Amino acid sequence: MSLANERRDSAFGGPGRFATTHWSVVCTAGQSNSIHAHEALEKLCLTYWYPVYAFIRRQGKTSHDAQDLTQEFFARLLEKNTFAVADRTRGKFRSFLLTALKNFLSKERERSMALKRGGGETIIPLDTVFAEQRYTHEPAHHVAADTLFERRWALTLLENVLAGLNQEYAAAGKGDLFQALKPALMGEKRGTPYAEIASRFELSEGAIKTAVHRMRTRYRELLHREIAHTVGTPADVEDELRHLFAVVSR
Repeated sequence: MSLANERRDSAFGGPGRFATTHWSVVCTAGQSNSIHAHEALEKLCLTYWYPVYAFIRRQGKTSHDAQDLTQEFFARLLEKNTFAVADRTRGKFRSFLLTALKNFLSKERERSMALKRGGGETIIPLDTVFAEQRYTHEPAHHVAADTLFERRWALTLLENVLAGLNQEYAAAGKGDLFQALKPALMGEKRGTPYAEIASRFELSEGAIKTAVHRMRTRYRELLHREIAHTVGTPADVEDELRHLFAVVSR
């Protein structure tokens, strides 16, 4: 089965994965009270909960308080249908979400978060152990919370794109080839030599070079498509791409 036949909009689907935050999904869900719209928003929140959690932790909150605040923030968004006022023509979705988070924190600063909305019901199933392990590896505390949020947003987006590409190769029966070539895709200089990979897959070295080129091209396609879903207009894609890579490289 060729990879071309596997390139479809559902590439990011599957257990534990789903289309990352799309303005189109947000706006549609924000204007609908259907179960599917609500589920879409819950999935959206599940994708981007860690950048929110990291931002709150950088405000000096404990792990426990950050967990409660993260849950409450998304609960409020879903409950009050905040996404209904989201307008993709007004800019980037990450900026919309960060502004909403700052507004929420300013209003919640004096409130006790001992009781979660809904009688303690879990809105977003946070992997709290993972969150704290990951947070301990974040840059030093002199890095501003806004910068940390943007960095985590960018890395989450890149991880989702890579996962989507991985799934495409796996669906085409080329999962092993993807894993072998991934270091080249990520720009790692100490990856397995092409000649060794070629021997392993009984291909020519030229075929491996071609496969790497195709993988990089497809990765760029998916990355541009994903970014296009989070900005106001197609003209903003390149600026957002440069910004996100600049944030990651800091």
